[in-house]
This record gives sequence, C-alpha cells and structure tokens, in this order.
Amino acid sequence: MNEVLKKYEGRAEDANSLLCVGLDPDPARIPAQFASDPYPQFAFNKWIIDQTAPYAAAYKPNMAFYEGRGADGWHDLRMTVDYLRENYPEMLTICDAKRADISTTNDGYVRAIFDLLNFDAVTLNPYLGGEALKPFLEREDKVCILLCRTSNPGSGEIQSLSVEGKPIWKIVAERVRDRWNAQGNCMLVMGATYPDELREVRAIVGEMTLLVPGIGTQGGSVEQTVQLGRNRVGRGLIINASRGIIFADNPAEAARQLRDAINACR
Repeated sequence: MNEVLKKYEGRAEDANSLLCVGLDPDPARIPAQFASDPYPQFAFNKWIIDQTAPYAAAYKPNMAFYEGRGADGWHDLRMTVDYLRENYPEMLTICDAKRADISTTNDGYVRAIFDLLNFDAVTLNPYLGGEALKPFLEREDKVCILLCRTSNPGSGEIQSLSVEGKPIWKIVAERVRDRWNAQGNCMLVMGATYPDELREVRAIVGEMTLLVPGIGTQGGSVEQTVQLGRNRVGRGLIINASRGIIFADNPAEAARQLRDAINACR
C-alpha cells in the first residue's frame, strides 16, 4: 500500500475518525483576533488545527482562499502545512487545488504542491486525460485524488453526459480503476449530495478510498454517505467538512459531534 494511504489508514484507526477538516479561511470571515495578526490565515488555521486535531484524520486547505491573497496567502499556506507536519505528522494533508493542464505545466504544479509545500495529496481534474496527469500519477510517494462526481448542484451538466451509454463520472471511475491507478496512489472525489452515484462508485472501485465533500452546509447525509460509501472494513472514506466546523462557535465540539455522528453509522 502507498505510504500516504498507510498513514491515513493508521490515523483513521488510531483516532477512530474519518473526518477531514477543510481549512478554508475566507479573509472576510476570519474572527477579529486573528485578522489583525501579521499572518492572519495561519493564525486562524493554527487555532482550528489545535482545537480539532483530537477528532480529525486529515486536513484539506483549499488553494483559492490563499491564492486570492497573493504572496501573503501562499506564505500563510506554507506555514500551515509546515505546522501540521511538525506538530501533527500523523495527519493526512490534502491540497484542494483541482489542477489539470498539459504535462509540462503540471511539472510545475507537482513541484509546487508536492515538493515546495510538501502536501501528501492533491485534487486533480481528469478532463485533460491521463497523459496530462502523468507527472502527478508517477509520484508513488504521494496521492492523486481525481474529481469524479462532485457535490455542487451543477456538476451534472458535464459529469452526467452519456458517452456510449455511460455517464462521464462512471467512465472516470473506471478509468482510474483500470489505468490511472497503476501506482496504487489514486482516490476519487465523490460528493455526499449524490448518494446513488456514491453507491455505484463504491461497487466500481472496490476498496479505494474516497474523498467525500458535501456534508453539512451542502446538505449531504452523514448516514447515507457512510452506509453507501464505506468499504469492507468500515473505512475507505475521507469525509470533509469546512465551514460548518471552522466557523462554528466551538470548532472542537463541532468536529467531535461530526466525528461521532460518522462513527455512529459505521
């Protein structure tokens, strides 16, 4: 098994948790006590991490919230990942970047995300095909998480189009299973807002781990997600929650409650 996947499996078992906390520090919503810090996003993230770490197995910063601040945001992001690696090395770190481009451009993305920022995993857009994704897929020491059936309401505009009798999302799942996972380092993004598709994808990819957004503010069901998406040993899921935890009055309690709700369905 890929070392990153082993790390996640170990943390999920040790913490009895499938919870991923999305570190999406919207500058407009960061509390005042952090907004005045020289490194506001990092200060906020550090507090969130320390509050939620007992209940989490992974953390997933979304690049948009950092890139929107330019060099300052990039610096806060790097400080965040460094803090996780130094203080919580058992946690899986996911760069939510949804990158995809021609292969030479992806070389730069690989260096930035895997080598400079030192993330364990990255979300990728499969639309350009396996050749374009090759620089990511060849990294046996990292994990590639391919968008399959995303949680947003408009995802079906493209993902549900039928090609030779199959929706595109199903073709992506099969392509990852049959071709792109040659290094054993792939996962899929499956939205909690589409439980029927989640059930089908679990049947297609077997024991492969799935990153599942859409719980909480997007309306996805914890019970359906766990019952339809879990693998044979009751794991195989990374269930993400962002705003519902990080902007809660008590992030630690919000994380604990969601962790426990997930476990109650396992």
